[in-house]
Amino acid sequence: MQRLKAEFPVSERHACELMSVPRSSCRYETTWDDAALRERLMELAREKPRFGYRRLHILLRRDGERINHKRVQRVYRAAGLAVRRIRRKRLTRAYASPAVLSAPNQEWAIDFASDRAASGQRLRIFSVVDVFTRECLALETDTTLPSRPITRVLESIIGERGAPQFLRSDNGPEMSSRHYLAWCTETNIATIHIQPGKPTQNGCVESFHGRLRDECLNASWFWNLPDARRKIAAWRIDYNTNRPHSSLDYRTPAEFAQQAASPSALSYNACPDSPQGQALRAPAAALTRARPCEKTD
Repeated sequence: MQRLKAEFPVSERHACELMSVPRSSCRYETTWDDAALRERLMELAREKPRFGYRRLHILLRRDGERINHKRVQRVYRAAGLAVRRIRRKRLTRAYASPAVLSAPNQEWAIDFASDRAASGQRLRIFSVVDVFTRECLALETDTTLPSRPITRVLESIIGERGAPQFLRSDNGPEMSSRHYLAWCTETNIATIHIQPGKPTQNGCVESFHGRLRDECLNASWFWNLPDARRKIAAWRIDYNTNRPHSSLDYRTPAEFAQQAASPSALSYNACPDSPQGQALRAPAAALTRARPCEKTD
């Protein structure tokens, strides 16, 4: 009402008629004295600086005060006692639809798993999985694994079987470090960072870690770091050569990789819903990404 009277040359009676507000309501002045409540809220806020008005209202009720929560909120805000919340800056990344894989070494998925030895020593396990063949290419175990040991592990794998076209990972500090990104640029390997908070975009290695934890980490007792390295390395060999994989039509990753290396020995009985099944039905298909403006047949 005060704003209406200030902007337009109208009387109080005319303004109240236009707004359908009784003149008694316009002239009403509260008789409530919030000084005692304000002092009490400021005292509680000094004791509990991270409590908002809802928790302070509960403390007042515990002391026997019968006060409406809306009044507490009004006095709380008028006293400038709002809790300051610092919002974290969220990393945003554009994400393209996954490509159809048709051969090994097109995409590797990398990630970390953690465990603890019997001595209380923290263990960190770096995993490298070929997304097409589901082979576990490396399980590096150590107490700490910064970016430089990671690149050394990747270089040793590249020396044995060649470099991949893509490396898929999350946005951890090791995968976002300058050393790792510079190494990928020097080796001409493209990086695919998944969107934050969406581990399903790196589902291959997440599924692998489920099997690793269920069949190895939870089933084994590691006395120390050398014992953990020995047992985890033995499980990796068994996983690649003996364990049937459901998405590979219950073949082992080594068998599937051997069949993929010789096109004449390819079997067309892969699961139709898996990327491997799609690739086996079209072995000549290249690694392509469909653009949003293009139509695919």
